[in-house]
Amino acid sequence: MLANAYTSTVHFARPLADTLGALDWLEARGRTHRTALWLRTLFEIYRVDGLVALDLCWWSFAAQDAVAAHLADRPDARVFEYGSGASTLWLARRAAEVHSVEHDLGWAEVMRGQLAHVSNATLHAVAPTTRGAGPCTAPSGRCGYADKDFSDYVRAIDAVPGQFDVIVVDGRARAACLEHARSRLAPGGILVFDDPHRARYRPAIAASGLEVTELRGLKPCLPYRDGTALLRRTACAQAPSDG
Repeated sequence: MLANAYTSTVHFARPLADTLGALDWLEARGRTHRTALWLRTLFEIYRVDGLVALDLCWWSFAAQDAVAAHLADRPDARVFEYGSGASTLWLARRAAEVHSVEHDLGWAEVMRGQLAHVSNATLHAVAPTTRGAGPCTAPSGRCGYADKDFSDYVRAIDAVPGQFDVIVVDGRARAACLEHARSRLAPGGILVFDDPHRARYRPAIAASGLEVTELRGLKPCLPYRDGTALLRRTACAQAPSDG
């Protein structure tokens, strides 16, 4: 309820802020002042065009800085992403190859338009199936998805051969995505896990066997501090088997 009220208020205020020149002023100041840039993003909540234009995605600023530095050292970097959005274009600007899987077929069509002129990004639309009487191997804890099985979505990474320098888990069934995809990290790779503080994700992160660094702080579009986790395989750890 509060989230909806906040979003509605921001969208209502945006035209006035634009007319008064506040958006341009904040954007100009944001080139050198992170707080001004964050304030500018508050007017772009759920507006993929706006975040793309600002060259931002919906992770903490600290996580964006870390991933950008990681990719800058890897000109041939390959990325696989669960959950498409502004991050897909942000990653495509910094990596050689991006694959993004999206469960929402309507949103996938929106993203196809965004990616129409992006040659190094491939969108994979994989909808969940309706659960039967048997066990569900890839459930989503998000409200409204109790009858859905995301097994095909989780396994979408299997259709893309090779290892990945970055894997992003920021869609549905995140615990299952983490467990299934972690073995596909290239040596020295990073797995980006957004919203790691949520209770339903904590057990999977703890059981991943990966070294976890949670980067909290300002986050685009949100009026409070939030976090994004970066997971890495330690030098002595063995890559897990999915078998």
